[in-house]
Amino acid sequence: MRRTIRSSLASTALAVLAAGCSNLPTSGPSNKQIEEATAQPGTSAIQVVDLDDTVARRLLAQRQLHLFSETLGQPGDQNLSVGTGDTLEVSIWEAPPATLFGTGIINPAGVPVTAQSTTLPAQMVDREGFIMVPFAGRIRAAGLTTQAVEAEISRRLKGKANQPEVLVRRVQNASSTVTVVGEVANSVRMPLTPSGERLLDALAAAGGVRQPVDKMTLQLTRGTEFYALPLDLVIRDPRQNVPLRAGDVVTALFQPLSFTALGATGKNEEIGFGAQGISLAQALARAGGLIDSRASPQGVFIFRFEQKQALDWPRQPALTTPDGMVPVVYRVNLREPNSFFVMQQFAINNKDVIYVSNAPASELQKFLNLLVSAVYPVLNVIRLTE
Repeated sequence: MRRTIRSSLASTALAVLAAGCSNLPTSGPSNKQIEEATAQPGTSAIQVVDLDDTVARRLLAQRQLHLFSETLGQPGDQNLSVGTGDTLEVSIWEAPPATLFGTGIINPAGVPVTAQSTTLPAQMVDREGFIMVPFAGRIRAAGLTTQAVEAEISRRLKGKANQPEVLVRRVQNASSTVTVVGEVANSVRMPLTPSGERLLDALAAAGGVRQPVDKMTLQLTRGTEFYALPLDLVIRDPRQNVPLRAGDVVTALFQPLSFTALGATGKNEEIGFGAQGISLAQALARAGGLIDSRASPQGVFIFRFEQKQALDWPRQPALTTPDGMVPVVYRVNLREPNSFFVMQQFAINNKDVIYVSNAPASELQKFLNLLVSAVYPVLNVIRLTE
């Protein structure tokens, strides 16, 4: 009878143990399971790439920032021309005796009184680009500098006014402006002046940004092209504070970037980083590093979607998602000392997933713990039946 009880208890313990072995608690697949899963039929779209110095350098070259100083650094024309919608003020002087615009008064001694200037009412440049000046007619102003408009008015008044001198002043600039929008205190249209306003001048005119500087990106749109740089880089490097041109659009973008850390890391959560970017080494440090008692240093993986032309993919043809992206698993072996240098060159993308698998020894420890928890109660029962 006792032998039957012992045999039944042992069989039950073994059955429980066998069932538990296939259901050991874990935070995700092991290194071997990832390799086997990506090799299965139907997963040919997933590219598994060992991260080495060559791969890291090629990806880094594609991420090189287009600096404003290299693409937009040429100074604009500071002799700003008049445009449609601008408001001009025209002042005219005549030599005495001023007969057309002056008073023409002669004092009792017979000496002509010096005439005062005549300032015409401010007027807006019309849709066709003209303004009206008495005795001179319609004067084209759009596309010309104020000095050129002065010269044209003087030429038209010769023979009508006595040695006319003309001054044209733009009292309202509606054509040579820069638009500032986005995460700023106040979106504005900033008029440009011959002094040569720069990128940070426009940002200051809008009251600055509403978010932390290290999380902001400045985008400058000029014509049909646009370029973007982290704001803190523009502040730190004066060369990136480029001169602005009429029609430029400055957009302050708040882009909260983040990656997700999973597996045998110090903390499993979504972790944010700044617009200037972050390397894999920094990302692992922010995630609390690898847990010594659990992590497999050969099983560090980065899951992301890449452009099809990013690398020479090991699986050909390279299959893509409907939006043209290639699903990639980058694998890092931290047992190789060179990998620590590679991690400093490998930049983390927004929405990347970093996963650290458990070491086989960790799984063995879980198995032994399960074994002990299953066998000890059986042994106690067996002793009681003796």
